[in-house]
Parts: sequence; structure tokens; C-alpha cells
Amino acid sequence: MTDGEGPLKGVTVVEAGSLIAGPFCGQLLADLGATVIKVEPPGSGDPFRAWGPHNEAGDGVWWSSLARNKRSITCNLRTVGGQGVLRDLCLRADVLIENFRPGTLSRWNLPPEQLLEENPRLIVAHVSGFGQTGPYSSRPGYASIGEAMAGFRDLVGYPDRPPVRVGLSLGDSLAGVFSCVGVLAALHEREASGRGQEIDTSIYESVLALTESLLGDYALFDIIRQRSGPVLPGIAPSNAYQAADGLSVIVAANQDTVFSRLSEAIGQPDLATDPRFSDHGARGSHMAELDAIISNWTGKHSARRIIELLTQAGVPAGAINRAPEILSDNHIKERGSVAWIEDVSLGNVPMPNVVPRLSRTPGKIRWTGPALGQHTDEVLHGLLGYDHERIETLRLAGEI
Repeated sequence: MTDGEGPLKGVTVVEAGSLIAGPFCGQLLADLGATVIKVEPPGSGDPFRAWGPHNEAGDGVWWSSLARNKRSITCNLRTVGGQGVLRDLCLRADVLIENFRPGTLSRWNLPPEQLLEENPRLIVAHVSGFGQTGPYSSRPGYASIGEAMAGFRDLVGYPDRPPVRVGLSLGDSLAGVFSCVGVLAALHEREASGRGQEIDTSIYESVLALTESLLGDYALFDIIRQRSGPVLPGIAPSNAYQAADGLSVIVAANQDTVFSRLSEAIGQPDLATDPRFSDHGARGSHMAELDAIISNWTGKHSARRIIELLTQAGVPAGAINRAPEILSDNHIKERGSVAWIEDVSLGNVPMPNVVPRLSRTPGKIRWTGPALGQHTDEVLHGLLGYDHERIETLRLAGEI
């Protein structure tokens, strides 16, 4: 059973997670051509179905994107019959993704070591808040907790105010990305060894991986990074500057050669040789003075004009987009960065297109998030070989 073209065509993935972290891994694999079978509880389905705005029929936009390219089956993993279905799926699958609390599969009579014994080529990707081991492993964990534990939350916001969160489930998505990397690495290794393995991805470690020199700054120089608002300490100029029309433009010219071009573009070439701004360290030490000079210039021009002038000068600059600007941006349109996919209930839905782009075997969005249990009979009969009587017996017992 294959769903389409792509570099992962022929790879079968069983996704037994919910919400974002595990399912985002499944989405990435499905985008690249894998057949992803999403296992959901009968009746209720993945709680993520209830997130975000919904139409009158009760269908949500968030689900249409995160569950795209997947097949939905219903299966009650708390029952013997449902557990048998998942076990049979794992016998035929290449990958199992799960983001239950560690130990849950074992409590459901589906210990990973047994699944690997029954199918030695199976790759089991565990996604959790704190990992499969350690004193916190049994704790429930969401993106916000992982972001806080990894030090990320403490860095977001202004120094004179409490920490804030980014308006996205960043930790979940990062865990999904790193899990996808792990799955791809394990699939490659399996080509040589013929054996599957387990992958342990935690949300907090996925966020921690992006914290640059946060730990080294403290351990070696006794520096604890502080919240710094819209700037990176010591990196200047790299800020949002207000234009005459009230919009803001990001200008990033912290490299010496680029700063020289910026100085020319704003009509103050002497800034490049001014001792306060002549090198990276000096600009960082005099960030406030430099930002004031640039703000004085940007305040005389519209945002569009600022971007035109700085682009012509070879200085990185860009608008701060919202959804309306993203959907109307010519570059984004030309590259097809946003895909418009027809949904039977929602109509034409825009969503981020497949990333990354492959030249010969690109991924593709083939359909939006499926209805609950839409593919149950197809998968159980077509992939597992269950006859219709067996399927109906499981359904009547509430096991699928």
C-alpha cells in the first residue's frame, strides 16, 4: 500500500501519537512520500482535531495541515483487540511513531522490545517531554514545559518583564523535526545492518539543541544570558526599525562589509570608520547609539522604500509579515512556499508547502487531514488481510 511518489515511497509508518510532537514527525515523513497510518481512539480521535478555528461542520484548519497525507484508522489501544491490530500493523511497518508517556506501550501489552523481536526491521520512534530514561521520564510534558526546562523561555521577552512564550508550539515541532531526522538516519543504517532500533527524542533536548553557547557562556565565563527584547546582545545592527508609515523593517548588517554598505546606503559612510562602530565588538558595545542613528534614517522613509534601498545596496532587510502579507508576497507565490489544498469540508486551504525541496523526487501534499476512521476498513482489509466479518466484529466490540 503506497500513497504516491517521493523519496520515501514504499516506507510504511504507523503513527500512534496525538497532538503535535509525534504527529509532526509523521507529517514530515508523509510529505516525503511515506504511507502514514494514523491510529486514533474510536469516537474521539486525536485531541488535536478540536484545536483552532472550525467551520460549521466542526472541521478545523489546524487538523487539515498537521494530518495531511495521512490515512486515519480508529483503534482502541486499551483493549486486547485494538492492541492486536497495532501489533499486526507493526509486523508490516517500517516505522512506529509514538508520543505517549514512557511505559504506556508496555502497559498496553505492546512493549517496544517485543515489537522489535516480532519485526526486527521495525524502527520505533519515541517522542516525549523528558525522554525514555531519567528521573523526570514519567512526568507529563508539553512544549511549554520543555522550552522552560531547556532555558529557552527565560530568554524570550524584555529584561524588565517576566518571560513570555513564542506564539507557536515550538518545542513540539522541534521534537517532531529531530524525530524525523532520527527516523531517516535509522532507515539508512538499516540498509547496512538489516535491523531496526529505537529512537528517543525529548522535547526539552530538542529545544536545548538550539541554545547555541548558552551553557558554555556560563560554564567558562560565568555569563548567564539575559532576556534582551528584539536584539541579540553584542550583535549590531540587527533589529526592527520603525518606518515613516508606522511599519517596522528588520535590518541585519552586523558583518563588517555589510555594515559598510549600510553606512553608504543611509548617507553616512563615515560610520564604517567611526571607532564606535568600526568592528563587530565596537558595534555591539555601542548598540543603542547605532540603533538610534539607523532609526532616525528609517523614520524618514516608508517600509517599502527602506527595503528597496537596502536591497539595492546589498544589505539584508525585510518586512515583518503577518498571514495577509505572507499570502500576498510575490516571492512566496513564485516559489510556491504556500500550497492551496482542496478540503472536502473547508474548501481551498492554504498551508506551508513541503520542506525541503528535492530536485528529482520532491515531496507533495496529496490531501488534507482525513475524517476520523476514514481508512479503517481499507487498511485492515487491504494491508492486514482482515476479512469483513472480522472487521465488523472488532467494530461492534468497540475495539476499532
